[in-house]
Amino acid sequence: QVQLVESGGGLVQAGGSLRLSCAASGRTLSNYAMGWFRQAPGKEREFVATISWGGRSTYYADSVKGRFAISRDNAKTTVKTTVYLQMNSLKPEDTAVYLCSAGANVDRQRVGVTDYWGQGTQVTVSS
Repeated sequence: QVQLVESGGGLVQAGGSLRLSCAASGRTLSNYAMGWFRQAPGKEREFVATISWGGRSTYYADSVKGRFAISRDNAKTTVKTTVYLQMNSLKPEDTAVYLCSAGANVDRQRVGVTDYWGQGTQVTVSS
């Protein structure tokens, strides 16, 4: 089992920034891609960003390209990793619960196929 714990959400004005963190632990995470999804009230869960185990490959939803940046710190161990989502130039439409995910690879992450989910952290952007 893998545990994913998100933090860093909150209330911010439009144009502001937030940095989300996701601490992953529990089993070997070697070769696991990590990602972020979001779900707004009344809407389906949508892909935001994903990053490969080594950090060389990253992908973003068109709606966040140029504003969000995903990164990870594998902490020289295969049983713990932390993934970050730096969110800049936030817009009211970015308001959602942001969920961390862990899965086999970035291609599967991009289409929402993942093995583990976190509980989510609320991000609210006021206009």
